[in-house]
Amino acid sequence: MEELKVAMKAKDEAGLRTLRAIKAAIIIEKTAEGAADVLSEATELKMLQKLAKQRRDSLDIFTKQNREDLAAKEREELAIIEKFLPQQMSADELAAEIKAIIAQVGASSAADMGKVMGVASKQLAGKADGKAISETVKQLLSQ
Repeated sequence: MEELKVAMKAKDEAGLRTLRAIKAAIIIEKTAEGAADVLSEATELKMLQKLAKQRRDSLDIFTKQNREDLAAKEREELAIIEKFLPQQMSADELAAEIKAIIAQVGASSAADMGKVMGVASKQLAGKADGKAISETVKQLLSQ
């Protein structure tokens, strides 16, 4: 809410648009059937990741269609959403973590990808994009 007030005072359209989308997602999550009155940090993180993924997917589509005007809006919104997410892991850090998980699970081939992904998705939630995790696991298990 504090960020929303700052964006309003600064007349920051992109900030307002994005923060209002986040606020709407929080309200929807809170009023969903069976939801708790207060959102857990894990639920908020998952919701923010979902919003960021939507922006990345839209950005990808708009870039492919040469719609720079729409892509610029998505870039702005994504940057604002990412301020509320934890720092993402670098490719090297991600590979090191996944190698440790592969050793922990005892995976040796691509057939074990499901076991590795289950553990990796839980351990690296919020720290890395699911698509990046999946690609890294595939690459490491195929070696």
